[in-house]
Amino acid sequence: MAEDQQLVTFTLGAEEFGIEIMKVQEIIRIPPITRVPQAPGHFEGVINLRGNVISVINLRSRFGLPDGKNERDDEVSRIIVLKDHKREFGIRVDAVNEVLQPQDMDLEAPPSVSTGIDASFIRGIGKVGDRLLIFLKLNAIMGDAEGEEIVG
Repeated sequence: MAEDQQLVTFTLGAEEFGIEIMKVQEIIRIPPITRVPQAPGHFEGVINLRGNVISVINLRSRFGLPDGKNERDDEVSRIIVLKDHKREFGIRVDAVNEVLQPQDMDLEAPPSVSTGIDASFIRGIGKVGDRLLIFLKLNAIMGDAEGEEIVG
């Protein structure tokens, strides 16, 4: 991993994830979310972010994780607004932890039975001190066909 690359880390349940900070537009508290009829189960809805309509993916649902303490009134739950190519979308997470600048961290391929999360979502697993971070593939979260339908 490049020395100057920074990562935003967040949690879903007991697992800690990392995403490149260059893909993060902003991190916001959970605003009112408008549900969209007939949308996939992991698609939580859309939000109005300063006049822009942003799709929100619930990562717990997307990864097939059980529902946890992730209520709208929870003070630590957040939406991370991401920009990947021309798509802008949000991911709902349990908590945002910190921004890291890992030095000399190598990404390893995920073991086949790593966290119960489909390996197609995982770019790799890195070690920071005694912590393991799961690095995500943004394209897989939205899915190519889904991303075109939902985000446009």
